[in-house]
Parts: sequence; structure tokens; C-alpha cells
Amino acid sequence: MAVITSVETSDVRFPTSLELDGSDAVNVDPDYSAAYVRIAADNGEEGFALVFTGGRGNEIVVKAIESFGARILGKDLDSLVGDLGAAARSLVHDSQLRWLGPEKGVSHMAAGAVINALWDIAARRANKPLWKFLAELSPEELVAAIDFTHITDALTPDEALAILREGQDGKEARIAELERDGYPAYTTSPGWLGYSDEKLVRLSREAVDDGFGLIKLKVGGSVEDDRRRLGLVRDLLGPDFPIAIDANQRWDVPEAIEWLEQLKEFNVYWIEEATSTDDVVGHAAIRKAIAPMRVATGEAVQSRIIFKQLLQLEGIDVMQIDSTRVAGVSENLANILLAKKFGVPVCPHAGGVGLCELVQHFSFFDYAVVSKTQDNRFIEYVDHLHEHFLEPVVIRDGRYQAPQRPGVGAEMHDASVTEWTFPAGAGWVEVGDRAAVTGAR
Repeated sequence: MAVITSVETSDVRFPTSLELDGSDAVNVDPDYSAAYVRIAADNGEEGFALVFTGGRGNEIVVKAIESFGARILGKDLDSLVGDLGAAARSLVHDSQLRWLGPEKGVSHMAAGAVINALWDIAARRANKPLWKFLAELSPEELVAAIDFTHITDALTPDEALAILREGQDGKEARIAELERDGYPAYTTSPGWLGYSDEKLVRLSREAVDDGFGLIKLKVGGSVEDDRRRLGLVRDLLGPDFPIAIDANQRWDVPEAIEWLEQLKEFNVYWIEEATSTDDVVGHAAIRKAIAPMRVATGEAVQSRIIFKQLLQLEGIDVMQIDSTRVAGVSENLANILLAKKFGVPVCPHAGGVGLCELVQHFSFFDYAVVSKTQDNRFIEYVDHLHEHFLEPVVIRDGRYQAPQRPGVGAEMHDASVTEWTFPAGAGWVEVGDRAAVTGAR
């Protein structure tokens, strides 16, 4: 019997605010950060996971992960990994920790980190990257891993089982295709709001030259700036190249409708996070008012329950799952199946610290077993901080290449964790005045 002997956490932060990488209308000075966790057992097995944050407050997520991690210390690892659905439910529905949510915010993300670390161990045991491990599980095993609490009015276990059984047809050919050709990516790297017009145009041209079939620009600072920036990119790329925009929840519903009416002439591919991701009714109202412009959201959606409502009320055209916002792999399986049931494409949110490395697995699995199509589907890509991971993402001709290393993709180099642990890591000492960078006091 293997027993879990430690749950180690680290507050890892990078000073991305120095160059305004990641800046938008709401997140004006992010320091991309990871609340990082390593689970270890007495037989030498390890599992890694992280939660992405924007800097200040990362230490709060670290403490929450410690609380959830304490719930599995001394437990039989084989029992936890042997029934990942039960393990996930025991953490998410913990009778005391759930008071901090339930199923939302810091506690939910912290539970997800521990759950993801257990999935990491399971995939490592199978000697497979997560996407392939998931694709090769039976429909029954996948359904057993999902928590259907509060979503059976939209998706029942029997419906999920039927979708997954239907997805077995041609699965091996799709897996081979993914390993050969990868999966389409889009990039946000040109579009940060803090970038100059010159940098916006230069990076947009480079993105197209690199093979990306869609780029995304941040909006919401001012209508005049948005129109100017969209005009520059439209002049560069022509009238039909897909350009998405992202407001990061900047607007109230009436303001969003009025603002977006002034951007319609630029043939926007989608508007992302036009208002609060908790405002399901607001999303539906915006979508109706601005049609045929697509509405996308998901990176800050707190649970499968909100996704269910967005789908039921026809509030989104695109579901943007995030790998660390919800309670781990188990909940994202539910989200992907909900999207399939309602006929909505999944285009995951990435960037940040490790999100590209983690979320790619869901799109690869989705194509292999669930959606069986790549039409109108992309994984977000941002060229930041990949060098800190043991298996950084590989982009070739605007496509994610299939990850090969066993696990979920979250393991960082020990040297990176040491150098960028906040506030005493050597990287932060070299930065110098941390208060000027992060606002820490």
C-alpha cells in the first residue's frame, strides 16, 4: 500500500508587470503566478499541479491548497487514484471546507489543484500524457470520474455515457491524427492592452506568419482606442481574417451592448467576457442584442453549474474552459460533455503560468472522444513562461503538437520554483524593489 506522506506548496510568481505582459482593461499590471503543489507518497510516486493567479493573493491559494492537502495526508494513494471521481467528490464536498465556497473561488481552485495532482499520478502510472490517458479510458470509467450534482437537468450520466460510447467510433484514427498534426491554436500575444500600436501591428504580423489562424485583442479601455487598434489590425490582415476581442468582464450589460455596436464594423469573430461571468441572464441578453457576433466566456466561470446555465439560456456561442479555475480534470470532463450536448465548441483559455501546458490535454481529448471535430475550435496560446516546465508546449505552424510526457503537464523545473518563489527567491531579489512591482507591503 502506498501512503501519501507530504503535500508541499510553493508561492511562485513572475514579474510580468514590468513589461505589461498580460495587461487588459481590468488586469492592468498582472504578475503571472502559480500556487504550486507537489504530492509525494512513501513509494516514491509524485504528482504535480498548480493554480494560476495574477500575483497578490497567490499566497491565499497556497494556504487553501494546504488545507485540502491535509485531507489526503496519510491516505492510501491506490484507493484515491483507483477512484478519482470519489476522491474529487470527497474534496469538493468536504463538510467543512465547502463553507468557503461552495464550489467557487479560492476553495474550489485549491481543491482542483489537489485533484489534478492525483490525476497526474494516475496518468504517470499509465505512462501516458493526460489527454491520451483520458482518451483510452472506457466510457464507464470516464462517467464514474464526473460529479453530476446539480447538472442532471442538463446532462444525465446516461446521456454522458451515450456520448462517450458514440465517441469510440474512429477514436484510434483521431488519436493518430492528433499525434501527427496537432490541434489548432490562436494567440493573444499581440493584443495586450498595454502594448503600443507599433508592437500590436508587429506582433500581429508575426502571428500570421507563424501560422496562427485567429488572433485576439484586449478591449475595454476606451471605444476610441478599441476602434483604432482594431482598425490597424484589420488594415494589416484584411476584412476576413478572424480577430476575436476580450473585455475581461469590463462592462455592465447595457454598456456592453452599446460598446460592441460600435465595433461591429470590424467583423469581430467573438467577444469574450463582455460582462461578469456570473451574469448568465446578462450574457444571454448581450448575445441576442449583438448577433451575429459570437459570445464567448469561461476562463473565470466558477463551476459546471454556471456553464450549465449559460448553455441552457443560450448565453454563449463558445465555451472557454480553464484548467485551474474549476475543480480539476473531473469537472472539466463534465464541462466538455455539456458543451457537446448543447452543440457549442470548446476553445480553452490558456496563457498565464502553465495554462497552455495543462489545458491542451482537454482539447486533444475532446477531439479524440467527444466532439470528433476541430471546426471552429482553437486552444489559446500565449508565449510566456513555458521554459519553466519540464515539457513546454510545442507550437508548429500555428498548431499545438501533442504532449508526450506522462502526466497532466504541470511539473516545473526545481530551479524555476526556487528562483521565483515569492518573496525571497533569487529572481525577486534581483528584481529589487518588489513593492514597486507587485504592490506588496
